[in-house]
Amino acid sequence: MVVRRLASDVRRAWRCAGVKRGLLGSALIFVGSLTPAYLPQNTPWWQPLRALGLDSWPASVAGTAAVVAGVILMLHSWLGLRPGSGADVKFWAVALLWSLPLLIAPPVFSHDAYGYAAEGWLLRNGLNPYDFPVSALPGSFADQAAWVWRYDTAMYPPLSLLIFAGVVVATGQDPYLSAVGMRAPAVAGVAMIGYFLPRIARRVGVDPVRAAWFTSINPLLLIDLVGGAHNDALMMGLVVWALWLAASRPKWVPRRLVRLLGKRGTLVWGLVAPSIVLGVAACVKQPAFLAAYPVALLGHSWTRLDWPQTWRSAARVLGCLAVSAAVFAGISLASGLGFGWVKAAAVPGKIVTLAPFSLVGTGLEYVVAWLTDQATGDLVYSAFRALGLVLTLAVIVWLGFGLGRRRPLAFLSWSWLAFAFCGYSMYSWYLTWGGSLLPLASPGRRAEQAAVVVTSALLAYEAGNLSWRNDAVALGMAALAIVAAMLVRHHRKPRVAMPG
Repeated sequence: MVVRRLASDVRRAWRCAGVKRGLLGSALIFVGSLTPAYLPQNTPWWQPLRALGLDSWPASVAGTAAVVAGVILMLHSWLGLRPGSGADVKFWAVALLWSLPLLIAPPVFSHDAYGYAAEGWLLRNGLNPYDFPVSALPGSFADQAAWVWRYDTAMYPPLSLLIFAGVVVATGQDPYLSAVGMRAPAVAGVAMIGYFLPRIARRVGVDPVRAAWFTSINPLLLIDLVGGAHNDALMMGLVVWALWLAASRPKWVPRRLVRLLGKRGTLVWGLVAPSIVLGVAACVKQPAFLAAYPVALLGHSWTRLDWPQTWRSAARVLGCLAVSAAVFAGISLASGLGFGWVKAAAVPGKIVTLAPFSLVGTGLEYVVAWLTDQATGDLVYSAFRALGLVLTLAVIVWLGFGLGRRRPLAFLSWSWLAFAFCGYSMYSWYLTWGGSLLPLASPGRRAEQAAVVVTSALLAYEAGNLSWRNDAVALGMAALAIVAAMLVRHHRKPRVAMPG
């Protein structure tokens, strides 16, 4: 019965013209991902590409055009399927259909999955990635990793490294298949986001349909997390699961356990269980620790800053954080890898990214170095980036004692977004952390429109970046222009009221 209903949902989605356009866009991204300028030299795609004569500049331009068209089609379809558009589809089914071409594509818009495979290969060969960079083990695994990271040790927590090694073993220690296999944990994370997030929305009084639309079929989430196979997906999936446990407590606790523990014990277990899940999420990627705040406070009011309420709320947050940290430490020690990731914590910031403080700091560094000397320029650059971190901390504290007391989910969403924008580095998939939870923060119309614009701009940037790699910058500029026109049309279109 359940399988029949799920199959019916997929068939209904397939009959929708907008869904088919999005699937075509996803398929075009798959075709464009076979672009010669973007594939590592040791991938199995090179032999058929060369046999077909596609190892050429015209083929690169054609591949770039396919990616640009695919991104635009997916964005157009996403905006066209928004709640109130009249489309009668289940968004999980849409996400499934749009993900199918991405599942068989090489890692899209990022080489991180190749780096994951190389670090898993190190661990498989008895080398601790916290002590050895992937270049320490020359060969196909190291060759396909992005050159800029080949000489840095691992920055990920131990559970991520164990998963990387497990995927390498499961794929027969094949370098390319190991990279593609990193999609398995990423898809698991995306599935958890799609399943739990609308249910959290219903618990906290937010429209679950709008939450599912904004998150489940968001092209940025699907392309970066499914196509790019980033471990951020699994971290986010586990965080959303922990939030669901916290938002639903103690409803999900088995009745036998309720009788055994009593009311107080059930409430305690209702805090401990999501904290354990949160500790596992942090052992995939460290920013998950910030979710201890909403996990502890969901369902518990902190309306006043008087001593009794502040003490109780602080105790819950610290208790949740203590349990999560204990789980994190336990996994780290049991793995035998320890905490060597601390040495590489600043590695993501070694290159200039879209992070505003990184971009502006780099510009100031050049100007100051030209006016004075390079040492002064470096000092200005470091000071400006440090200012971004101080600002991030200040925003998080301000949110924690202000908005976050009444709306803990809004605290997590905005804090993660502040971390992404003001930190050392910002990659598009970093914005999926706070962006995925933005519907739960009940943003106003302008904030939602801004989120749509940022999502579209980042995808246009990624398509433009591919255009630059393939010497087809004009196509990237065309993508930016088309996306801008599409956004203007979307915002001017009248909204249809949701039924009920």
